[in-house]
Formats: sequence, C-alpha cells, structure tokens
Amino acid sequence: MSRSQLELEHSVMVSKLSKPGLTIMQQLDPRKTNLWHMITGISGECGELTDAIKKHVIYDKPLDNANVVEELGDLEFYMEGLRAQLEITRDETLRHNLAKLSKRYAQGYSDKAAQDRADKQESAK
Repeated sequence: MSRSQLELEHSVMVSKLSKPGLTIMQQLDPRKTNLWHMITGISGECGELTDAIKKHVIYDKPLDNANVVEELGDLEFYMEGLRAQLEITRDETLRHNLAKLSKRYAQGYSDKAAQDRADKQESAK
C-alpha cells in the first residue's frame, strides 16, 4: 500500500522538526535524567491507575482497592522524588492547591466556577 502525498509531507515535516535523540542525550545531566525518570514514572503509574478505575467503571468489574492503593503509593513515590529533586515540599504543594481551589470555588463547586477559573483571572490581567 502506498503512502499518500499528505502522509509523506507529514513524515518529512516530523523528521525535520524532531529534536535528534543524540542532541537530547548530550544535553542530559544527572539532574535532568532524574527529572525525566520521575515524570515518566508519574505518567506510567497514572496510566495504571486509570486502567484500574476504567475496569470498574466501563467493564463493571469490582473495584480492586488493593491495586488502587498500590498505584496511588507508586504515584506518591514518584511525586516525592520529583518534589525532592526540585526542592519543593509536599506542604508547599498542598498550601498552593488549597489557596488556588479556595479562590476558584469561593462559593463552593459549580460548573460555572470550574470553567471561569477565578484563580487564573488575576494572572491573565
């Protein structure tokens, strides 16, 4: 099966715009490598947690709480590794999140408040 002209154009564009792996590798140092490890760990564990919940919601299987706890623990591991690398404390992230959501939902949750995002209005000005 031959590729369409559009597919070929797209493929050429991707190869021209993709940062070469060797360049990325040469820019890595132990700090960046650890950051990459932590963030890909978060992404992978998030996918595993999503799959566990999907099986319950979509396939109507019993919720595997033991697996959910395991995946949440794995997420905690990688998030703590990321925070440690960036010298950010868990308390700092929790305080920031409390402040943000308190402003966003000052009158309690509503779809309008979720869409308006009052906490972002200040920074947009």
